[in-house]
Amino acid sequence: MRTAIDAAGRVVIPKVLRDALGLTAGQPLEIAERDGRLEIVPAPTPMRLVDDGDGVVAVADADMPVLTADQVRETLERTRR
Repeated sequence: MRTAIDAAGRVVIPKVLRDALGLTAGQPLEIAERDGRLEIVPAPTPMRLVDDGDGVVAVADADMPVLTADQVRETLERTRR
């Protein structure tokens, strides 16, 4: 798959890749050079631990997209392998 860098230095990530990786508009990304290549990964979401009375849970410090039932199912299947 090809893309280009525009005059402002921006690169468009093709929709098929954004969809496959769950990337959304405005989502923070980290970019690094590794072995002569660019590596782009979603920036970690800051989390904090909160005691909700039933135990300690991790809570995101930023709004997170709601997962679909398919995304939850796929994640569970991947982690069970």
